[in-house]
Amino acid sequence: MCSGTVHLPIVKTALWHNEQATHDFATALAAQDALRQAFIELRGDLGAGKTTLVRHLLHALGVTGRVKSPTYAVVEPYELPGLKVWHFDFYRFSDPREWEDAGFRDIFASPGLKLAEWPDKAAACLPPADLVLQLQVIDDDVRQVTLTAQTGIGLALLPALSGSGASAPAATP
Repeated sequence: MCSGTVHLPIVKTALWHNEQATHDFATALAAQDALRQAFIELRGDLGAGKTTLVRHLLHALGVTGRVKSPTYAVVEPYELPGLKVWHFDFYRFSDPREWEDAGFRDIFASPGLKLAEWPDKAAACLPPADLVLQLQVIDDDVRQVTLTAQTGIGLALLPALSGSGASAPAATP
């Protein structure tokens, strides 16, 4: 960028009042063309719903059968017609060399959808995310979700929030 202009990320927030709202959001997100080349970070405490969101998203994309958490395997790959998806969970990462040793740089350089839970554990190695989803537990069923678009792809994904079972959306330029 020659102009030196810095563009702030675009942020939207919403409340998901139940798991159906998570499902509805995932279904709407799966319908976005830009998703096919996106890198999405999923942030939140244990039990916030990161893996649940990924399960709904993968099923909406056409994955059949069980979608398991990659907590111990670190990555679960999925091959769909015309789409490769990698679901990462960096929770157990303790050393950035694990990233290099596992060959993840090649995966992130290839086409397809990358979903990463606990990205802060590999932050120094990860490319910038297109979209960051921060999930915060309000109570047993309710989640506050903050979506931060950091790239053009991320911005293209934000319309998935509208009409997806979420309430109280707000945008901050």
